[in-house]
Amino acid sequence: MNLLVAKDNFLNYCEFEKNLANNTLKSYSYELKDYFRFLEKKNKTTINGITKEDIEEYLKYCYDRKENSKTVAHKLTTINNFHQYLEKMENEPNNPANFIDRPKTMKTLPHSLTIEDVDKLLDIELKTPFDYRNKAMLELMYGSGLRVSELVSLTVYDLDFNNAIIRIKGKGSKERIVPLNDTAIKYLKLYLERRDELLKKKQSDSLFLNSRGTAISRQGFFKNLKEILKQKGLDPDISPHSLRHSFATHLLNGGADLRSIQLLLGHSDISTTRIYTHITNDKIKQDYLNNHPRAKKGEK
Repeated sequence: MNLLVAKDNFLNYCEFEKNLANNTLKSYSYELKDYFRFLEKKNKTTINGITKEDIEEYLKYCYDRKENSKTVAHKLTTINNFHQYLEKMENEPNNPANFIDRPKTMKTLPHSLTIEDVDKLLDIELKTPFDYRNKAMLELMYGSGLRVSELVSLTVYDLDFNNAIIRIKGKGSKERIVPLNDTAIKYLKLYLERRDELLKKKQSDSLFLNSRGTAISRQGFFKNLKEILKQKGLDPDISPHSLRHSFATHLLNGGADLRSIQLLLGHSDISTTRIYTHITNDKIKQDYLNNHPRAKKGEK
């Protein structure tokens, strides 16, 4: 089977049979395109000629391009899923990605902001409709722990002020219900009063709009966040995901149950949520060192 035909069949299967999210489909498409370019350089244009050695050479090629182990591990997962599909659904004889060791990745603790930094970030002077939008977006992201992709895909119909909840469509099109705090509700309502100024007589159900009256993109949100960080004198490397991490960390430090945080974040596996316990454990250790009389330097 031709590589491009196999790729199209695989992506169609992922979209229509497995109902995978659009971002996952884009990632698969991008990574398979890179994989195929490498194979074509070796004059391999069909599936049945691919060997385990070809895949191992491709992974080495990725490392030679200075890609980190997390990126390479993700590419191997994509390649493995692709060949598994071909084996099961297209009757290809074997999966050449079988038994290739997954690169070991370093688990890094998420970067979270202090409560003081969050307060500084969210202290936005409200003048223009864009100010109201940015304030509402940041309050919602921090107040409910949304991913940026979830934030920008919200519609006006996802809000339920009467019950103080918002409906989120997360990874894999899984829906969850997340509470809205009073502050987020206040600024969402204020933004909605000015939303028509951004809509510019167009029709759109998207909650957060850009200057053209259409849904703001992930890139647009990131660009606005960078500008606000610059204005506030905060670390420019703070990412949209930092607010989500901060949401979870501050909840856990405040005594929230890990299972509750898992549900709020939309993690399918609680092991993903447990990374936040490392942050809390570091805080406990630091509190102990700072406050226990026998832990202070120079005392016996």
